[in-house]
Amino acid sequence: MFVVLTGAGVSAESGVPTFRGAGGLWRTYAAQDLATPGAFRRDPSLVWEFYHYRREVMITKHPNPAHIAIADAQKRLAQEGRKLVVITQNIDELHKRAGTDDVIELHGSLFKTRCLKCNQVLQNTDTPDPNAKEARIPEDDLPRCKSCSGLLRPHVVWFGEGLDPQVLDKADYELSRCDICLVVGTSSVVYPAAMFAPQVAARGVPVAEFNIESTPATGNFGF
Repeated sequence: MFVVLTGAGVSAESGVPTFRGAGGLWRTYAAQDLATPGAFRRDPSLVWEFYHYRREVMITKHPNPAHIAIADAQKRLAQEGRKLVVITQNIDELHKRAGTDDVIELHGSLFKTRCLKCNQVLQNTDTPDPNAKEARIPEDDLPRCKSCSGLLRPHVVWFGEGLDPQVLDKADYELSRCDICLVVGTSSVVYPAAMFAPQVAARGVPVAEFNIESTPATGNFGF
């Protein structure tokens, strides 16, 4: 069974901005200052504007050959009775759009919401308008849950938050069963995902890293 671990690098050729590091600004705000629970409590309108913008950007992006190659590999292996699971740190859903099934989204999705009151997770079916002008969202117009009227938030893991235990358990289960692991476009510095491949390699499972540059975990892998 194959596990493919992916990060921001796999979407780089699609032109997806990472908002990490130097130059990672939206308007005058550092993304790391907006992608926090505290920022959402202080100014949910501003944070929702930022995520509306991110979704508007994403609808102009498309899966690149890396996403397509992974989806094709999954289909070929399925025909041979074998399984390939993608575990991704990305929130852009480009793996799904390329045709990959069984995608475990460690950090959630730009295209899902979660209710702060009842915790229900749903697809965000709003269609962003990439030509719309920036506008302040009145708090009364912020997305609300249709079941309980609670305030919705983007279903993504923000700085300072832990991963969903159920998602983490599912990832751990697949990693414990794999006999080949590919690491594609991830810097191996964001935990707990940074531990996944080294732990697999420590079991003697072949791990191959596909990155433009070496990472802190490169020495742990055989390929």
